[in-house]
Amino acid sequence: MYALRCLAEGDQAALLNMNFGPREIEALRAMTLGDLYRVESLRAHCLRIRLDRQVYWPMVDNLQRQRQSEETQHNLIAADAPLEMMQTLFGFNAREYSRLRRSLSVDPAVGRPPEPDETTSHTLWAAWVARVDPETPELLAPDDYLELHRETGIGLRAIWHLTRQWSEYGDLKGVVKQADNQDG
Repeated sequence: MYALRCLAEGDQAALLNMNFGPREIEALRAMTLGDLYRVESLRAHCLRIRLDRQVYWPMVDNLQRQRQSEETQHNLIAADAPLEMMQTLFGFNAREYSRLRRSLSVDPAVGRPPEPDETTSHTLWAAWVARVDPETPELLAPDDYLELHRETGIGLRAIWHLTRQWSEYGDLKGVVKQADNQDG
């Protein structure tokens, strides 16, 4: 059946990889529906299918990474991640963002998030400084933003807004040393 699909789609490379030559392709092209039923009832097989482990395992690894990334994206959207965050972390456009929000039944967000009170800001600051590397201006990993949200209870819109401000305007080198030496 796969060979017939390759023939119908004009996938000559796949047919050649299965060792179909011009004669075999012509015979395949001439088969009727009745012939296919008869072939299916035969106990002999003319194709030998093998697993190519050098292709299979990288493919499985890639699929797992994609699945984990999609799960993280869904978790971020469910936690009300802003469009700018999803654009920056995953390259989302507005249409993808809206579609995913609708599919996850997340209500549309309007306007800027309310500024957290001073205690909440300090809690977020301490949790964020513990994760950020003051030597590099790189963003946190997407899962780190989810951890900040879970740890502090602060919405991702506010987390994104504040941490972007802090990383852009703050001098984190002194702050991280100070946070590390809170005991004395």
